Amino acid sequence: MRQLLQESYSSKRPVEMIYMDDKGCLTQRFIIVYKIYPESIKAWCLLRNEKRTFKMENILSYGFSDKRKKKL
Repeated sequence: MRQLLQESYSSKRPVEMIYMDDKGCLTQRFIIVYKIYPESIKAWCLLRNEKRTFKMENILSYGFSDKRKKKL
């Protein structure tokens, strides 16, 4: 997973992911990673149109997306 997130960070290429929040709600997110930590990532969320923090343990699936790049 970290390699794909690192590629998103380096290329500003969007990642599509299925994410479960702390309440157990599932969402599909399109993000552009700008910081990677051991237990979380900070990313621009194209759904919310704002910077968000995501816990690594709550990312259920992920892959590169065909969505256009968006400047941060």
